[in-house]
Amino acid sequence: MPFPVQVRIEHLTGHQCRISPLRGERCIGTGAWRMQDGGEVPCPFCPERIPTDTPLFPSGERVCVGESVTFPNMYPFSAFHIVTVITRSHAPGPFSIRQIADALAAQWSVLGEVQGYASINWNHLSSAGASMPHPHMQGIADPEPTAYTRRCLEGGARYREKTGKNYWETFIESERSGPRHIFGSEVPWCAHPVPLGEKEIRAYLPTGALSEAEPYIDTLASGLHRVIGFYRERGHCAYNVALRFDREHSGGDFRAFLSIIARVNPTPAGTSDSAFMERLHSEPVLFTIPEDLPLLFADRR
Repeated sequence: MPFPVQVRIEHLTGHQCRISPLRGERCIGTGAWRMQDGGEVPCPFCPERIPTDTPLFPSGERVCVGESVTFPNMYPFSAFHIVTVITRSHAPGPFSIRQIADALAAQWSVLGEVQGYASINWNHLSSAGASMPHPHMQGIADPEPTAYTRRCLEGGARYREKTGKNYWETFIESERSGPRHIFGSEVPWCAHPVPLGEKEIRAYLPTGALSEAEPYIDTLASGLHRVIGFYRERGHCAYNVALRFDREHSGGDFRAFLSIIARVNPTPAGTSDSAFMERLHSEPVLFTIPEDLPLLFADRR
């Protein structure tokens, strides 16, 4: 049976998308997937249901690290797609650094066993696109990079060809000492100058591949904990995270980086932060100046 996910690229523009007909069975957006005989469907990510409602790896096991539990995604849109349930609690309060670190470690351990371009991702709450409210991360790996990762790789290669220098080393050093730096030295966390989303903050690792970056799990978890706390104080409970890597042994210049963006939380009279400019023109319309983010972050200390 062929893998049910298509990756399509528009030759004119390079625009890339994924089509996964299997995900249509979930009735996402209709609310039907949450209801059963007039009542709410029990959460499959809660501890009492994970053993019966989630799949196993071919080894016949799930991967458990601390509170986290990792298993294959039942509705994949990648060649290799896993889910890590972060906490036992269905609706936790603030995450602990340990909870985030354990979930990252679980993702690392499973993704490290497959080939390709890997990323660790997190949609927190429905307004950030999470189809399940129980907090969870998703890891994917494909033979080819995602569209934005591809642009990063190709841009770095062009810079090397033109200047003979590593773009990432040059850029990271500039950001580390510039007006957008927020915290961190070896792994600097900085406001991105051209944000993909509201209040985007990036953490830059000194290496590119998944295996080489493993020593920085605790550093990333601690930094994520700080940024999530900052978002909550600014009124953002929802957010998206992507931590992207180069493939193993690529010999390229790429440096892995984590990106997190805040999402505008919907209210009955609220407006989504994704409209025609974001969805049809691929240009986010934002309301926070990147150079102001370090000052806003500093205000909380």
